[in-house]
Amino acid sequence: MRVAAAALLWLLAAPALADPAFTDGGPAEAAKIIDGETLALADGRVLRLVGIDVPARGPLAAQAKSALAALAAGQNLDLKFAGNPRDRHGRVLAQLYVGDVWVQGQLLKHGWARVAGTADERTGIPEMLALERQARRRHRGLWAASDYAIVPTAAAARRAGSFALVSGAVAGVINNAGGILLFFGADQHSGFVLTFAPDVVKLCRAAGLDPAALAGKTLLVRGYVDGTRRPTVAVTYPEQIELLRQKKAAPKVSPEPQQSR
Repeated sequence: MRVAAAALLWLLAAPALADPAFTDGGPAEAAKIIDGETLALADGRVLRLVGIDVPARGPLAAQAKSALAALAAGQNLDLKFAGNPRDRHGRVLAQLYVGDVWVQGQLLKHGWARVAGTADERTGIPEMLALERQARRRHRGLWAASDYAIVPTAAAARRAGSFALVSGAVAGVINNAGGILLFFGADQHSGFVLTFAPDVVKLCRAAGLDPAALAGKTLLVRGYVDGTRRPTVAVTYPEQIELLRQKKAAPKVSPEPQQSR
């Protein structure tokens, strides 16, 4: 399935989204769209769209690439930085704009990407999460595919070796010299866990999220699921975790007393 041409034209004409406080990175010109999150620039640099994860293969990967091409190919581009301007491979890490159109925002809004930030690239993450939630609610793009659905913590092992969104209630907290560990499910030795290194604990608390106070809370967490020993996500920045509202039980209604005749 291809992205419809009319839909791509609509993307280009889309109104500006909320503009986070990015740092100006100057103009650029795209020479080639490599994939749904990577462009070769005319000056020889390679640009990776920071803060997102797109499908790596299959029809959804092709659709993400087509959506990025519709937004960026042949356009005057503006780079903006959300943190570190380059990765260890020398690629430019930037938020991308075409005029007033925020490219990452459009990819997220239409379901061609998921939010995947880092501790060094946190500017704009709240706005990006809001756009992703909108796409999830409407089952747009990759959110209509079962491979990208949110999985319960009991099934997190099925996502081992990949980036995923996992949801469940924290059963308990273990606090030790190595940081904090949150475990889910009755068995704290084999089920899904979140790990927080000491420096990450400090970062989270500075952002108003205390990992030690999450017992009993229902969370939505995103990240790479390491299944080497047990399904594990190493939390590195606070926005990886969203607190979900717990559904309130319906109040019990007492039967009306029968009147004696």
